[in-house]
Amino acid sequence: MAFVKRLLLLCALAIVCAQTFAQPAARRIRGDVAAIEGQKLTVVTRTGENVEINLDDKYVVTAVIPLDIAAIKPGAYVGTATMPQPDGGQRALEVLVFPESARGSGEGHYPWDLQPGSMMTNATVAETVDIDQARRMTLKYKDGEKVVIVPVGVPIVTFEAGERAMLTRGAHIIISATPGPDGALTASRVTVGKNGMVPPM
Repeated sequence: MAFVKRLLLLCALAIVCAQTFAQPAARRIRGDVAAIEGQKLTVVTRTGENVEINLDDKYVVTAVIPLDIAAIKPGAYVGTATMPQPDGGQRALEVLVFPESARGSGEGHYPWDLQPGSMMTNATVAETVDIDQARRMTLKYKDGEKVVIVPVGVPIVTFEAGERAMLTRGAHIIISATPGPDGALTASRVTVGKNGMVPPM
């Protein structure tokens, strides 16, 4: 009987693992709102593809707003898309200063799809140094640290609560959508640039 119980437990674990690994990866979609009808959002991606996304009944809208470079300071928790440099450092393509309530989100250093070869580092700013209007920041995360140069003109942004009314035709958005068994995409959050801003991340 004990052997049968162990066998049943192993089978159950195998099923759970198979279901877990079978979960499709979320798809990150950047583009402009083409239409929104009820819970159905149509997006024209930056490659010109039309994508339909089913929004959850309780979907949330988050707005992206610009910040001054002074917001990058020791203790801030940031996310920055970067390009690796020959000297081993990183050059920022954008910097997101997270609200305090989002501290710890996505911590680490990993590949990102903003540009070919780009990376993402979500970490705490340990040190900053100003260099000819640019800012060098040392970022520390649980497994290590990275030095990132933030050149002049790089978008620096943060999040604030948005409204569903912001999802009008032409609004610039980024959205993470999950494909279902039938291939249909669903999402529970839409990130939109406020006042015509293009979310840079």
